[in-house]
Amino acid sequence: MTVHPMISALRKHKAGVALIVLQVALTLAIVCNAIFIIGTRIERIARPTGLDEADLFLITQQWVGLGASADNMERLDAMQREDLATLRGLPEVASATPISSLPLLDSAAWNGAVDLRPVQSNASAKANFYFADEAALPTLGLRLLAGRNFEAGDVQHKPFGDVGAPAIVIVSKDLADRLFPDGDAVGKSVYLDGNAAPSRIVGITSRLQTPGINDYGAYYSVLVPSRFNSTFSRYAVRAKPGQRDAAMRAVSAALYRVNGQRVIADDGIRSYTDIRQQAYRADIGMALLMCGVSLILLCVTAAGIFGLTSFWVDQRRRQIGVRRALGARRRDVLSYFQLENLLIVGTGAMAGVALAIALNLLLISRYEMARLPVVHVLLGVLLMVCLSQLSTFIPARRAVKVEPASAIRSM
Repeated sequence: MTVHPMISALRKHKAGVALIVLQVALTLAIVCNAIFIIGTRIERIARPTGLDEADLFLITQQWVGLGASADNMERLDAMQREDLATLRGLPEVASATPISSLPLLDSAAWNGAVDLRPVQSNASAKANFYFADEAALPTLGLRLLAGRNFEAGDVQHKPFGDVGAPAIVIVSKDLADRLFPDGDAVGKSVYLDGNAAPSRIVGITSRLQTPGINDYGAYYSVLVPSRFNSTFSRYAVRAKPGQRDAAMRAVSAALYRVNGQRVIADDGIRSYTDIRQQAYRADIGMALLMCGVSLILLCVTAAGIFGLTSFWVDQRRRQIGVRRALGARRRDVLSYFQLENLLIVGTGAMAGVALAIALNLLLISRYEMARLPVVHVLLGVLLMVCLSQLSTFIPARRAVKVEPASAIRSM
């Protein structure tokens, strides 16, 4: 079977061919970039935080009737320590720690420079600071890879927002590898947020994501042994296995019994599962939107190819009958329409690849997206070819059933 007669036949239907080529090109360009966007969103959603998330939840509360003045610092700290003792004493609770923020929470996050020398002009790394006490590692479910954990005597209490220059810190492995590629971070000194006083690294913990969901420095984290004294406080709580919901129901009443001079809002007690879902709600919505748009475009393109092929089959019944009378087999007729469709879709695919790259470059300039990988383009082309061949197969099967006698009857 030669291609030249097909091209000659297609020249007689330029408008229909041009519409299908344009439709395939536009669909391919959009679908390739949509697949890429969906893939990046799924990859980001699946990114591990480093926490043991199953039985973890967060309490956010506000003291009332007290100001955050210097005169109240000791009282606020005593109230916080009383809360922690109450939480740790509940039968459903395994451990609890005061915490400034959590991965994916994107609230009250402290970001700053981590330097290897005092008062550097350019930071050695940018990291997030988590302020917690000696129960942080077991509560968050972090593994200590090297060095030691905080001890109760290491923990200070400071006014809210006072990063200061802690004597010791624990850093995430990603940050330790960035600062000390030779793997000897334990015992070394760093300088936090422009401070002239050093902080000694006493431990290296497993991966710990920052509160934000952006990609830059996602696992550069520092644990600081400090409790913040403020009218606003957060407690991370780890329930005993399988008792998270029971613990979440018990903590509010227990805290109010200890001290009723507080407000815990309806959303003040949240499981980490809810925090993760809230953080990635926009990404999930974008992925679903792109899936919907891609599905609609593919269905419209498939319907267009199906309709045009059906129209051509009806128009060419006499031609098909003549070919059958001259000895063409059923599979020859089927392969003719399949190959004809492949020529049209192949032309549209080539235009679609160029258009997909152009669209990706536009998205890069506007939204700082990554470059479209070749594999996504090839996947889009393969999807379009398979879809078009399937859409052509049904009307082509109808053409196969045309008998040679139909050519005589139509004369």
